[in-house]
Amino acid sequence: METTLRGVGVSHGVAIGEVRHMGTAVLEPPAKQIPAEDAAREQGRARKAVEAVAADLIARGNLAGGEAQAVLEAQAMMAQDPELMADVERRIAVGSTAERAVYDAFAAYRALLAGAGEYLAGRVADLDDVRNRIVARLLGVPMPGVPDSDEPYVLIARDLAPADTALLDPTLVLGFVTEEGGPTSHSAILARALGVPAVVALPGAGELAEGTVIAVDGSTGEIFVEPSAEKKAQLESAAAQRKAALSASTGPGATSDGHKVPLLANVGGPADVPAAVEAGAEGVGLFRTEFLFLDDSKQAPSEEKQVEAYRQVLEAFPEGRVVVRVLDAGADKPLDFLTPADEPNPALGVRGLRSLLDHPDVLRTQLTALAKASEGLPVYLEVMAPMVADRTDAKAFADACRAAGLRAKFGAMVEIPSAALRARSILQEVEFLSLGTNDLAQYTFAADRQVGAVSRLQDPWQPALLDLVALSAEAAKAEGKSCGVCGEAASDPLLACVLTGLGVTSLSMGAASIPYVRATLAKYTLAQCERAASAARATDTAEEARTAAQAVLSGE
Repeated sequence: METTLRGVGVSHGVAIGEVRHMGTAVLEPPAKQIPAEDAAREQGRARKAVEAVAADLIARGNLAGGEAQAVLEAQAMMAQDPELMADVERRIAVGSTAERAVYDAFAAYRALLAGAGEYLAGRVADLDDVRNRIVARLLGVPMPGVPDSDEPYVLIARDLAPADTALLDPTLVLGFVTEEGGPTSHSAILARALGVPAVVALPGAGELAEGTVIAVDGSTGEIFVEPSAEKKAQLESAAAQRKAALSASTGPGATSDGHKVPLLANVGGPADVPAAVEAGAEGVGLFRTEFLFLDDSKQAPSEEKQVEAYRQVLEAFPEGRVVVRVLDAGADKPLDFLTPADEPNPALGVRGLRSLLDHPDVLRTQLTALAKASEGLPVYLEVMAPMVADRTDAKAFADACRAAGLRAKFGAMVEIPSAALRARSILQEVEFLSLGTNDLAQYTFAADRQVGAVSRLQDPWQPALLDLVALSAEAAKAEGKSCGVCGEAASDPLLACVLTGLGVTSLSMGAASIPYVRATLAKYTLAQCERAASAARATDTAEEARTAAQAVLSGE
């Protein structure tokens, strides 16, 4: 009998297939004592396993490229954490086997994270995955990961570690469903980059029996268990219509009455550029530069290395706009040479621009490298600072850009409510705003973007978040300047229309979402988008906002 479940849709498309569950390693090795003379050998085994797992994660990252590479390299750093390794060796010295020592040391670290109010809950899933991989290697059992199957399937997991999501084979994995995660978790972002339909935060997903046929709608978040032939036909027809609309839609982003809305790509490094170009991106709205800094957490990359990487991206968009975000370190992206190790709540501490202003040499080197990389290129370079709180921050960043001889527009990201509330003040110092809706939602609702339990508050349709977007866009219009969105909100085609109606001047998203947004925008006039935006803001919940906007745009 057909039943319907609802999670959070995070990647467009429809997948219909049999359920396969994510394989896991043996989670808890037996506890047994070893003779003292075996300790050195067991410590050697542990070190070799850790190094092998770290090397495997780095290799997977090199294959995946882009954002996935940065995430996996961060996981490799986690595996090689010297304090964790020291704890493992201490446990072996008092009689634990290598595998049990690894298990217990990681469990202790996990408890520390959980004890911090689950602030770093997103990293807990990554930590568990690293532990399972090391223990599996020591025990000689299969690594955790996607199941072996010759036939396409829908993957079900409690959560997907970045190492698994990054190398999913779209020809076999039709889509995936997870019990945990949220719309801005690593898994969701990587799913959109892959173009794989995905639903997260679905309670009870793990209870779906192996082999059960389900239909996954990554746009609505609906899961149809044992769908009827009629339901399958309905979903497949809707998917075919979407595909036809995508194929028919080309060229720059615009509403049906010709109001231009440039559609830009979010990229995590040179490896993401080909997909952006193929999708018809009109430039880059968010060039995340962290991938360069995660290679070595002990020191910043050289100016020469930065110039080479930046130039690869800038050259791909002649006459196009490329917006570079300077290093956004801290919180879930700690760097030994930049971020404090003992902050009780890193997301509310020294992160983003705050870290760079505390280390002006790192900021100066990056800005100088960007200046050199853009020399002689017909590209419209724009550089923005993350986590700008007020006009003082904006002025400090603009001054640093000028001191580095950077010939580009300087901008500020709006990720903190104070920046939206005082956007007009900030625009006295910079030339554009860019809304990072992921962090803006996190700070507006005090809801960690990695915690599935609060994913309701991470929904970018929340009317309070739309109000802050409107404030920012109105301020930019009053100052004659631009205000784009580079957060994941821009990847939702319906929400893209609402953002346009709120006055946003450009939209940046993962490359896979660009055709969907382009085709949807082209259906409606600017006036319709404005009415949809007003209707959404007049509601009290995210679900009501979406429904109200849909009703306006469908003419109901």
